[in-house]
Formats: sequence, structure tokens, C-alpha cells
Amino acid sequence: MAADDRLEDDELARRLRDAHRRVRMLPAADRERHARRHLAICDLAKRDPERAAARLEAFLAALDEVSHGSADTPRAEENTHGD
Repeated sequence: MAADDRLEDDELARRLRDAHRRVRMLPAADRERHARRHLAICDLAKRDPERAAARLEAFLAALDEVSHGSADTPRAEENTHGD
């Protein structure tokens, strides 16, 4: 898409898209709350990109905590390592 081509050089836009992808991968219980927070950051980016970037940093840190606290797959504990 042409709009996406213009945004490829914009670091904030790239990071917002990456955060959106990460939110989509969350379990349903966590996804709704994080999706609303992501949407608020996207809205803020239209008016105040610097402040949005700071909030995005905190948001990504929270996503890291959520993703490290949960298993990669629903049956991750049943999987054998080294296969």
C-alpha cells in the first residue's frame, strides 16, 4: 500500500505496527486491555509524537512482562526440548 510505503521510514510508526502485532498474539484475556492502551498511544501519536514514543516504551516493557510470564504455546510445558 502507498500509505505503508510512506511510513516505512518513520520509526514511531514502525514501532507502533510492531506493538500492534504483538498485541494480536496475546491471549484473549490480555488482548482487549492492551489493545485499548495501544489505540490510545496511536491516537496520541497524531498530536504529540514525542510523548507517544515515551508511552510506547512503557507499553512495550509491559508487553515484555506479559509475554515472558506466559508460555509460548498452550502446551509448551508438554513439549520436549531439543526435538
